[in-house]
Amino acid sequence: MNKIFNDNAIAIMDRMIAKDYKVDLIVTDPPYKVTSRGGYTNAGGMMLNDKMRKGKVFSENEITIQEWLPKLFTLLKDTGHCYIMCNNKNLHEYMTVAKECGFHLVKTIVWAKDNKIMSQAYMSQTEFVLFLRKGSFVKINNCGTSDLLQIPNKKTKNEEGKNIHDTEKPVELMKILIENSSKENEIVFEPFMGVGATCIASLLLNRQYIGVELDENYFKISEQRIKKAWEEKEEKDLQAGTLFGNEM
Repeated sequence: MNKIFNDNAIAIMDRMIAKDYKVDLIVTDPPYKVTSRGGYTNAGGMMLNDKMRKGKVFSENEITIQEWLPKLFTLLKDTGHCYIMCNNKNLHEYMTVAKECGFHLVKTIVWAKDNKIMSQAYMSQTEFVLFLRKGSFVKINNCGTSDLLQIPNKKTKNEEGKNIHDTEKPVELMKILIENSSKENEIVFEPFMGVGATCIASLLLNRQYIGVELDENYFKISEQRIKKAWEEKEEKDLQAGTLFGNEM
């Protein structure tokens, strides 16, 4: 499979549903609204514009969970897992809509970051990952995984020293979720791809992926990052094969 689309996620999901297509796992970081703040994004940077001060980071923030979550439920195979990134502002609504769609909440996972977001009521250092299931419960592959994931939140910079994506998620974080809830060659779906962390994590773990990103700039960055990850993986596999051959 291994497909990425520069398109509207709703349109792609509708096409997939029309063809009765199913995926094994969903891992997504949707464009949710953030908490409005007075002037800072984190301990080291100012808000860039009024849009961000009002809790709106991307133009796609207007899409509601009611528009896309029922479609994810339809696309997911029975007994499949679904992980959705969210923050405290959206947690209750996401849990409520997920239940209405037919999902069962397995657990709310906490991602502990190394950076802090300024606030008038405690600085934020965590985000949440809703761990949902469809149908009967299937245990994760590594039951020893903690529900507190301590992964550094290091943003990738462009040549100008700016973030390539303001809410980029670490590939290592996505790898934990994917490795725990899928097997090799199974299909991982990410309808809000951003700059490709879920797809990169999937290919590194020998999973297939389908990613969708509406923003053309982010899509092009994803293409470049995924291509580089493929090249590095192929080179690493080639070197491993050569070493193995020498040992024989």
